Amino acid sequence: MIPFIRHTGKAAAFIRENIDTDLIIPKQFLTTILRSGLGRHLFHDLRYREDGSEDPAFVLNREPGRSATLLLGGANFGCGSSREHAPWALMDFGFRAVLAPSFADIFRTNAFKNGLLPAVVEPEALEALAAAPGAITVDLEALTLAQDGRTYPFACEPWGRSALLEGLDEIEATLRRLPAIEAFEARRRTESAWL
Repeated sequence: MIPFIRHTGKAAAFIRENIDTDLIIPKQFLTTILRSGLGRHLFHDLRYREDGSEDPAFVLNREPGRSATLLLGGANFGCGSSREHAPWALMDFGFRAVLAPSFADIFRTNAFKNGLLPAVVEPEALEALAAAPGAITVDLEALTLAQDGRTYPFACEPWGRSALLEGLDEIEATLRRLPAIEAFEARRRTESAWL
């Protein structure tokens, strides 16, 4: 996983409550276990018209949304089903972080496990960030957002923050403990040979 320490990028503001995972990546695109290629289907039902053409009114179909790496969302972002494809689609589109007042638990966990930062931001700060046109710097070490000389705090789960800062997914974190695991297994074979 790529470590996330500090990132500066443009933001796309899609501040709407209860953005569910079926809206993020509709069910018909869940037939793959590949993480690449899902970005083109991100928010599919909102981005595209029935004839398949882009809807120019949707935020990701015009600048700065088209090249944004930060998504400003509403409360309870990622609610609905537990599809891991939702953070995959966001990341494949180019997003490194989602900034929202709150996240659904399963989405938040899936985001951390896949390298996407779910940053909890107060609604007033989110509105101020959305209103200003400048790039936003997300500093995960300092837990701050900076834009045009203003700084706002954000919250992040300690375990997820640690994983992102170090660039560790669950397998990499487990492998760091491999000597202790092997020592335990060797001791167990001796002490509990009947197992």
